[in-house]
Amino acid sequence: MSAFRRAIVRAPSHTFADGLTSSTLGRPDLDKARAQHATYCAALERCGLTLTHLSPDDAFPDSTFVEDPAILTSKLAILTRPGASSRQGEVAGIAAALPEFFDRIARVKAPGTVDGGDICQADEHFFIGLSDRTNDEGARQLAALLAQEGFTSSIIDIRASSRVLHLKTGISYLGERRVVAMRELAGHPAFRDYHVIEIAPEENYAANLLRINAFVIVAAGFPKIAKTVADLGHTIVPLDMSEFRKMDGSLSCLSLRF
Repeated sequence: MSAFRRAIVRAPSHTFADGLTSSTLGRPDLDKARAQHATYCAALERCGLTLTHLSPDDAFPDSTFVEDPAILTSKLAILTRPGASSRQGEVAGIAAALPEFFDRIARVKAPGTVDGGDICQADEHFFIGLSDRTNDEGARQLAALLAQEGFTSSIIDIRASSRVLHLKTGISYLGERRVVAMRELAGHPAFRDYHVIEIAPEENYAANLLRINAFVIVAAGFPKIAKTVADLGHTIVPLDMSEFRKMDGSLSCLSLRF
């Protein structure tokens, strides 16, 4: 698994609580969300990353979830076209930050839609989720762009699942051909050549975890998966994600790592 050295992050804006969500956990506390974000950023730095901080953007309540507007590979950056129309304006802000780091930048074009949260990289392979946010045309364009760079990809349709907003809501890649997955995704044929670690249903939220170099960041409060991952030799970094969970957010959503 390639080493990560940098990440792009954006703190929650004043309008954060007005963003999209299907959660019934209540309205997020902005001060607490900002404190959790600061702790998240400190954890990324502990994992060895140098951070680029973008300014909070009140025009886009969901803009702290910087993973969705772009997909960053070792060979090029790909700007997405988010599936929620209220989020499509976020792409410009991410696009402005990328030329400092990437010489080549591609883009998903209409009528295709792609959210970065639907894309899970496993070494030189990409799992592409079809969802309410990523459509068939967007997946087709993305797969073609990746193939041009020598990457392979496979499609996982999650549109029948009411519990999985994005593909990475339900799966994560740990490296060494290990995939952590919710039960309803664990048996998918796309994972037939991988070792699948099925997460306990009561810990489904923790299926979204973040392997960064020798560390694995996990949502706090889910001891079973934390122990399983620790037993594989990883250093566990637990983080409280309560306020982002209220907005359908999780660990990977809050950074673009490269």
